Amino acid sequence: MRPLPVSPTNNEVRIGAKLRAARKAHGFTLDQLAAAAGLTKGFLSRVERDETSPSVASLITLCEVMSLDVGSLFTASDATLVRRETAPAINLGGTGVSERLMTPRREPRLQLIHTVAEPGGTGGTDFYTINCQLEVVYVLTGAVDIVFTDRRQRLAAGDALTFAANEPHTWINTSQTRSAELIWVLVPAPWSGSA
Repeated sequence: MRPLPVSPTNNEVRIGAKLRAARKAHGFTLDQLAAAAGLTKGFLSRVERDETSPSVASLITLCEVMSLDVGSLFTASDATLVRRETAPAINLGGTGVSERLMTPRREPRLQLIHTVAEPGGTGGTDFYTINCQLEVVYVLTGAVDIVFTDRRQRLAAGDALTFAANEPHTWINTSQTRSAELIWVLVPAPWSGSA
């Protein structure tokens, strides 16, 4: 079998910020960490600013002192971009609404839903609960009423309401002329099984 040459990406590995964050999380000053690792404060400062690279031995020592996995310094962050235009359309049972799932489907910690409710749009005529611990609704534009079995809460643009998701509720855009735009946050994601 013939080896295939692979060219390096020439992307600089920048670990300084991660080392600085770990140092601060552990409550070390530059002096304390440098002394514990047998390095100079100036060298450690340059490493944290990505002005120099530590040797493998120095890096392992730093990680041991901070109980940090060396590999964690080289993993990419787990950031996922979801654009509203291409976010999956979902239907939670409402009428006169357009809903988009703005978090990745695989995210179990929370779910963020963007809702546009046409005039008179509603979460449904029947009260419902959601299989999660907490709901937060934030009104971007317009106004909605969140309706519980014993009360009704009016929310205008800029208002947010946090409540237990197991409390029976529904909601309605009471305007007959204006749409309402809402952000719902469900914690944890209803399908995660952690509720």
